[in-house]
Amino acid sequence: MSLRINDTIPDLTVETDLGTFSLHDWIGDRWAILFSHPKDFTPVCTTEFGAVARLAEEWEKRGAKVIGVSVDGVEDHRKWKADIEKVGRAAPTFPIIADDGLEVSKAFDMLPAEAYLPDGRTPADSATVRSVFIIGPDKQVKLMMTYPMTVGRNFAEVLRALDALQTTAKHGVATPADWTIGQDVIVPPSVDDAAAREKFGDFDADLPYLRRVKLPG
Repeated sequence: MSLRINDTIPDLTVETDLGTFSLHDWIGDRWAILFSHPKDFTPVCTTEFGAVARLAEEWEKRGAKVIGVSVDGVEDHRKWKADIEKVGRAAPTFPIIADDGLEVSKAFDMLPAEAYLPDGRTPADSATVRSVFIIGPDKQVKLMMTYPMTVGRNFAEVLRALDALQTTAKHGVATPADWTIGQDVIVPPSVDDAAAREKFGDFDADLPYLRRVKLPG
């Protein structure tokens, strides 16, 4: 099954190093960040998990929960967390799904249905399990990013994208390139000029279809 933006994520029951639960129950009414990894005890992934751990207060400020996925078992996850804390200088208190059966990786379209983990596998066998999914309180996928094995993810960009998603959902606007909180936003093309003035007040029109306004509120 292909998973696309605005699709509802599958309500899988997952085993993690912090217990077993359904994904929908775990998300509840919060935003969620699901980020996946092809194997424990790998260098780039270890630095990424450390980066996520250091951002714990930022996730909380945004009402977001984070959960990792790695195609190894629970005991490996628990041991790996010691390395993550050593390198990242922050305790990774979020759960990590033990996806050694590949159910999550396949359901989220990171691996083909026929994929399996061979004996003596390496991270290359599950290399495409290096994705980020931002999921809304409605349990729908709002954003997806997939990275190659050699490029570490920029979690400052994940935070920026989360800010933009939350802002556009709340105010019915769009955001321009490189937008951060406090900057002007864009009036969607579906809102005509009269409705835009009524809703947002005055706007600046760079082009007839590119209208910028101050962020409401």
